[in-house]
Amino acid sequence: MTAPNTHYDLLIRNGTVIDGTKAPRFAADVGIMAGKIAAIGPLGEHTADRTIDATGLMVAPGFIDSHTHDDQAVLSQADMSFKVSQGVTTVIAGNCGISAAPLRDDMDLPMPLSLIDSPPAGRFTSFKAYLDALRDSPSSVNVAAMVGHSTLRAVVMADLDRPADANEIAAMQAHVEEAMQAGAIGLSTGTFYPPAVKATTEEIIEVSRPLAARKALYVTHMRDESDKVMEALEETFSIGRALDIPVVVSHHKVQNAHNFGKTRVTLPFIRETMKHQCVGLDCYPYTAGSTMIRTDRGMLDGRVLIAGSQPHPECAGRDLDDIAREWGVSKTEAAERLQPGSAIYFMMDEDDVQRILAFDETMIGSDGIPVGEKPHPRLWGTFPRVLGHYSRDIGLFPLETAVWKMTGLTARTFGLHGRGTLEVGHGADVVLFDAGSIRDAATYEAPTQPAEGIHSVIVNGQLTWSAGTHTGARSGQVITRRDPVPETP
Repeated sequence: MTAPNTHYDLLIRNGTVIDGTKAPRFAADVGIMAGKIAAIGPLGEHTADRTIDATGLMVAPGFIDSHTHDDQAVLSQADMSFKVSQGVTTVIAGNCGISAAPLRDDMDLPMPLSLIDSPPAGRFTSFKAYLDALRDSPSSVNVAAMVGHSTLRAVVMADLDRPADANEIAAMQAHVEEAMQAGAIGLSTGTFYPPAVKATTEEIIEVSRPLAARKALYVTHMRDESDKVMEALEETFSIGRALDIPVVVSHHKVQNAHNFGKTRVTLPFIRETMKHQCVGLDCYPYTAGSTMIRTDRGMLDGRVLIAGSQPHPECAGRDLDDIAREWGVSKTEAAERLQPGSAIYFMMDEDDVQRILAFDETMIGSDGIPVGEKPHPRLWGTFPRVLGHYSRDIGLFPLETAVWKMTGLTARTFGLHGRGTLEVGHGADVVLFDAGSIRDAATYEAPTQPAEGIHSVIVNGQLTWSAGTHTGARSGQVITRRDPVPETP
């Protein structure tokens, strides 16, 4: 109950609330005070400094992007328009083994680490320094960050083309401990990528030891998402069991045409494993992925669209086949000439994508890379695409389930206390959208088009996106891990 004539900082009237728990929608007003949800219900007699009429709109928790590479963008592109314009109010950073810290000023970053190179102010030599910079210069979204195993390898090891030795493992462990003390929510690996390909399972377990006492997360871009995807899943789950910690499978997929349909095997295996240990997974709603320009592991078997190239920026947005034909060289040689850079790879099947999206425990993550002239459209369109195309148009799941997959489920999986659901006392991260018109406008040809149907986005009580325009607010906070409370003897 609220006292009569309560005066709020912000009052959202006449909306339809989808609270992020999968519960049925309901009509209610939402009162916000001091950056928190203060009241939900009929608030007709109450007043506010600012009122938003949400008639005909859904009022939902701000979306949480479960898989981003926004580590430096939250500082160098602090308005984060590519996220807030689609309703995202919190990003999970430090994925695929790549993090903004710790780094050395004197080191050359191998790909894909250089996709999130340091901001103009310089690199962060400790995880604490990175989080402090975010606190000193807030972005427009909240940030929860992990420390990356590939980053640690690059900092500690002179030769990445081998397993780490005992001294190197100890040095990486010390960095993980520092990151945990600073507030990192976990550690990520990217054993799919060259800097970590030679890391053994045992190396990963030992480097991750500081996670165990804290029950912090192990999140992974697995060693293989193609022919050996089942073996990669088994390795991932074995690491979680060895440390007794929760694991998250990043952007689950099966790639290359001869593996299409294999989600009929991977998903039941994941579901069975969930009965015995804590497992999560996320997915992006597209049949194409995006990463560094690679010529190995069958990456060039399908259509390849160049997102950005340092030596040939004029090739951004062009098909690799066309570039190779124009240059009179093979597809592989053309890709090598374009390196370093990023590309979009069409390598998945729509039925598999839908099967993963519809899986009960799948979170939504963009995996967007905020660099290049022609980024993957998922950077701007992921969340409206799920709400519009997959929920409304295809009917893959109800709207309440779609919202839960990008809010309450994600907050629960990553331990983001006080986020992810519309609940009194929680942080006032809220998005208002039109369920009938919301859609992703970003395409592979025009990938930076803001979504349609997003009415307002509120971050920690501050109106940040309104009527298709950024308000200039930068009220994002750093979200850190909460250590478990020790049991009483």
